[in-house]
This record gives sequence, C-alpha cells and structure tokens, in this order.
Amino acid sequence: MKKLLIIGASILQLPAIKRAKELGFYVAVADYNPSAVGISYADEYFNVSTIDIEGVTEVARAFRPDGIMTLATDMPMRSIAAACSALGLHGISMDTAIKSTDKGEMIKAFAEGGVEHPWFFIAKDRAEFDTVKQSVSFPAVMKPTDNSGSRGVALVNNLDELEDAYSYSEDASRSGAVIIEEYMRGDEVSVEIMVNGGTPYVLAVTDKLTTGAPHFVEMGHSQPSRLAPEAVEKIKDLACRAVLSVGITSGPAHVEIMNTASGPKMVELGARMGGDCITTHLVPLSTGVDMIEATIRTSCGQAPDITPKFQRGSAIRYFEVPAGKIVGISGVDEARMLNGVREVSLVKGIGDTVGSIGSSTDRVGFVIADGDSADAAVKACEAALGLVKFEIEKTDI
Repeated sequence: MKKLLIIGASILQLPAIKRAKELGFYVAVADYNPSAVGISYADEYFNVSTIDIEGVTEVARAFRPDGIMTLATDMPMRSIAAACSALGLHGISMDTAIKSTDKGEMIKAFAEGGVEHPWFFIAKDRAEFDTVKQSVSFPAVMKPTDNSGSRGVALVNNLDELEDAYSYSEDASRSGAVIIEEYMRGDEVSVEIMVNGGTPYVLAVTDKLTTGAPHFVEMGHSQPSRLAPEAVEKIKDLACRAVLSVGITSGPAHVEIMNTASGPKMVELGARMGGDCITTHLVPLSTGVDMIEATIRTSCGQAPDITPKFQRGSAIRYFEVPAGKIVGISGVDEARMLNGVREVSLVKGIGDTVGSIGSSTDRVGFVIADGDSADAAVKACEAALGLVKFEIEKTDI
C-alpha cells in the first residue's frame, strides 16, 4: 500500500485526506493542532507544526511516505521541499519553495525571467522602508512578503496612508518584510496549472470577484473565464512563463494575474493547488479533471491524468453579512434544493460574531454551483445567496 504524508490537517486539507483514502493510500497527517478536523480521517497523526521544517523532515523520515503534499496553503511548501529533498521524493526544490512563498523573492524571479509584473519596492525593515518610501508613486498596494489570504494587504493613496499601511502590513509579516507594488487596475483572474515533466498545462482560467479596496478579499470565483479569448490566451502564456521562472517543474500551481489595459501582469503565485474551493471543487465541475488526485499521484512520482473530460461552468460565491452577532439563519435547505447548486456551507453560525471583512478568515460561508456556462453557475450561486437570510443583532464591533 502506498503511503502519503499530508502536511496540515485543517478543513483545507480534508478533501485531500478523503481523496487519498478513496484511492487506497495509507495516510498520515502532520499538524500542530491535536484537535484538527482532518486527523480522524487519517491513519496516523504527527503533532508538529506545518512550518517546522526540521520537525516535518523528521516526521517524514519516521513515516517513510511515497509522497508528501499539502493543499492550498503556502508556508508548508518549505517544509515539504526540505522533507522531499531529504528522502529523495518528488517535489519542488527549497529555492523554488522560497520563491513561491516569499513575495519579494518571487517578484525578483519574475523580473529576472522577463515575466510581466508591477513595479515594486521591498522593505525588509523600517530602515529600508524609510529609504524607499519617497520613491513610491500612488496609488500603491502594500502587503507582507510572507503571508496569504489577504492578510496585511492595504491600498495606499498618499504618503500619510503609507505610514499607516506599513504598520498594518508589517504586523502581518512573519519576517517583518513588506512589499510595495503598483496598484494595478483591470480584471483579476487566477490560472490553475499542473506541471508535468517540466511542461505547464493550464486546466482553467478563473474569474475573480473581490471586496476591492482596501483589502481585496476574494468573495467569488467562476470558470471558465468570461474574458475575450485573445486575452485568455495571453493570460495562459504569462502564467506558464511565471511558473517556470520560479522553478516549478512538477506538481500544481495557482497563478494570480491582473489583466490591465496594457496587458496581463503577475500578481503572485503558489506552488500548490488554489484555495477557496477553486481546485478542489470548481476545476472538477468545469473540466472533469480531478486535481486532487493529480497532485497526489504527482507527489508519488506517478503520471497524473489531467485530460479535460468536458467544458462546463462552475462558480463559488461568499455570503456578505452585516457586522454584528448572528441570532438566526434561514433558507439554507431551500438554497440547497436549487437547480445547479452543489453545496451551501456555513463556517459561522448562530451565536457567532461577524465583523468587517479584512481577510479570508472573516467570511461567513459560501455557495458552489455549476451549469452549462459560467453565467449559469454564477446565477445559481446568486439565487442561493438570496434565499439564505441572516438575522443580525448589532453589537459594538
């Protein structure tokens, strides 16, 4: 029986744990949280932080897996790279892991590889920030170099706001480093890729809906992209070049791009499957490709099946709820019965407090739907959202 080590056991990793078990793998998970939801679905559990590089490597030596993976989270990629290197398993190099998890090293790789990107300044500490801040033009975006989920991201319109944004982004940075970038206007998309034998294969281009300024939290996605075909082809080309520029030669990649008036430019990428149910749910619904299985098999050195089986539409939309305490929820069962709706999921319930959306962790829940087209899938999501009612008691948030 093949053995798979999954780094992380949170709700994000649950689809991978379940799928690996369905495929007949003996599965171990590693997570610092002994109460993580995925532990009960696995065969073995190791109590270690996903970002503890030495700890994860020791776990890998003890478990001796055929493959190591994570799903939709960035920082474990360094632990995975180190463990794969130590055991001679398929995986990205540590250099690639750093370039795909540190936004500063990433954008420098784009620049060196001739990959279109926004202008940028990197400040590793306050002294460097004070040096570069007078050179910044506005509007700009500031974010930590080493976080995700829109944490620490801020739109900056002038020098005074730049000072406030620095504190906000620096607080969310593990290393204290921040990056200041051109504020790009246009249509934002993500590109879901599997790299096999050094060649990137685009599985889907995903349209993205965000809250906009100041934090740009993602509130929806749909496939296939509804942009013009010629724009989609340019986006695909850029995504493939970006993946290769950071050294990804095998496995999944999630690439975020802004299609500006002057053409597509890179936002960032991850050497892993996309989050927000994009690759676990939307890709299979719109293409028939099981991206989780492809990632599992690739990590074990097996050839993945990434041939599209059909072309349909799929979408996810997140609930927008006023701030306050949730005291009632209705309409969920009715929403689940709608044609095209595949899932209605709530991550907050009665008694929970809802605040303003500053990062992806602040969202209340979502609806997933499919249809003959992206338009049909989005309409099904919106119809379901309209049926679910939240009764909110105002608080002093």
